[in-house]
Amino acid sequence: MEKNILIMEDEISIQNIIRAFLENEGYFVTCADDGVQGLIEFRKKKYDLVLLDIMMPKMDGYTVCKMLRSETNVPIIMLTALDDDESQMKGFDTLVDDYITKPFSMPLVLRRIKAVLRRTDRELDDNMSVISCQNLQLDLKSYQVFRSGENVPLTIREFEILKILMENPGHVFSRDNLLNSVWGYDYYGDSKIVNTHIKNIRKKLGVDCIETIRGVGYRIVKES
Repeated sequence: MEKNILIMEDEISIQNIIRAFLENEGYFVTCADDGVQGLIEFRKKKYDLVLLDIMMPKMDGYTVCKMLRSETNVPIIMLTALDDDESQMKGFDTLVDDYITKPFSMPLVLRRIKAVLRRTDRELDDNMSVISCQNLQLDLKSYQVFRSGENVPLTIREFEILKILMENPGHVFSRDNLLNSVWGYDYYGDSKIVNTHIKNIRKKLGVDCIETIRGVGYRIVKES
């Protein structure tokens, strides 16, 4: 998966070196020469990580970091010549993910970047273990269902049906679709068993979040 990295660095020679190494590793790189330009570039598209110098014209790195943290959790690594404890503590107080002092070796910077991105990817994977739709949450690890924070006990079959519908909001599933997905292709019983499970799910949830498309099947309506 491609990763977009934004470099905010006013020293063009350093900027070019970092950019060359990152692009050689397969990253997509955008550069900004000062804090104001950096914020403008950041808001143009989605970035996976920001490399941020502290001493920049127009707006310093601390201020940029505070502004970024007010609107995003994107990983931020500070690259700076300020190597005293106070500067580093101030950097971590602004919620940077890592702090690297100049002069630095590019192999070290690359390893730090990969480590931060791996940690971020793991956090995203953990978040994906919960599916949310309307006021419902499905915990895929514990097989628990919550409505407005309250646990709702469902059977395994009911959970699997609800999971399929919530993973695909707006998509209509026929009874045969649900049978094949939940029971498997070797199920030879009456397909109306799906109707019974849908009815039970609605009753247990106490909300009619599953819409019946007459003559077709069922779906959960996309949130507007």
